[in-house]
Amino acid sequence: MSEGRAARTIAATNGVAQDTAFGAVIAPIHLSTTFKFPAFEQAGPYDYSRLGNPTRDQLADTIAKLEGGARAVMVASGMAALDLALSSLRPGDLLVAPHDCYGGTHRLLSLRAARGHYRVSFVDQTDETALAAALAQVPKVVLVETPSNPLMRVVDIRHVTAGARTVGALSVVDNTFLSPALQQPIALGADLVVHSTTKFLNGHSDVIGGAVIAADAALGEELAAWANTIGVTGSPLDAYLTLRGVRTLFVRVERQQQTAGRLAAFLEAHPAVSRVHYPGLPTHPGHAIARAQQAGFGAMLSFELSGGRAAVRTLVGALQVFTLAESLGGVESLIAHPPTMTHAAMDPEARTIAGITDGLLRLSIGLEAEDDLLADLARALEAVAGA
Repeated sequence: MSEGRAARTIAATNGVAQDTAFGAVIAPIHLSTTFKFPAFEQAGPYDYSRLGNPTRDQLADTIAKLEGGARAVMVASGMAALDLALSSLRPGDLLVAPHDCYGGTHRLLSLRAARGHYRVSFVDQTDETALAAALAQVPKVVLVETPSNPLMRVVDIRHVTAGARTVGALSVVDNTFLSPALQQPIALGADLVVHSTTKFLNGHSDVIGGAVIAADAALGEELAAWANTIGVTGSPLDAYLTLRGVRTLFVRVERQQQTAGRLAAFLEAHPAVSRVHYPGLPTHPGHAIARAQQAGFGAMLSFELSGGRAAVRTLVGALQVFTLAESLGGVESLIAHPPTMTHAAMDPEARTIAGITDGLLRLSIGLEAEDDLLADLARALEAVAGA
């Protein structure tokens, strides 16, 4: 970490009290699209905000330090971040991706492959035989999403990135679900880390953004140059708001995951619930790996209702505190039905292969009182039982 400081200190103070103009404690926002040249044929540190902006660079520096990376690039969305991270792929190159990834990721990769931009192999990366077979095809990039969205499968980052390295592949890890507060993939061997900063990093459901963090400075500069070329860099206002969210990242996540653990245990014991997906439960298949590579189990979980889609309709209709909505990582608790919401773009066969059933619900746990969230779920599950 920077100057030996703890990660939570970096999140709270990086860039604080560094304003040389007026001594502002909070870093000012620079909304200007263009910057004055000091003289003819003499460029200053900034010239045009698509290429570089002080506010965006402050956020990038903070996130790079939190992830232990050499360079971060801030872009307009999480999908733009993923697309940027995969921009080195050429026609004919193979990308190995998770078979149970986020629906938007699956859509992007499938459409890119359909247009001949690269080839994609969707693989269960928790299956050693399937992973070895995929690596034997000598992919150019291996994409990891752990815990996976929405089934919370845990992939051994050290193992997969080491395997990728042996075949000369670039390893990219989506760290959106945990954030650097709970997981640092670069320390586990990843070449690139991607985030939808919309989620836990911003934490307030009011900014859409993304980030790519490179372990290698030269690769980071290449990505920054390409992001400027194609115009996907994020706005200064979005960067300012996201940095404000990062300041409270650790305290938010600590509280959110405490509540998530309690709700997961409650759901696991409920007769209307057939299965709970949360790495913090000792019964979760990836529990041991999660304990080894994560600093906590996070605030995301999913569960399956025995009654399928009809039970889902009853439950979401009875909830009063949870909000039925997509996205995650905010201060408010959300519930989503992946088959009809976040993963609706996946064809039914792909969802079946991934294990996304009609009775599956995903929870993003916010900062409400634990007892209120627990009572809300209990009341809704009673409605399911009585239906």
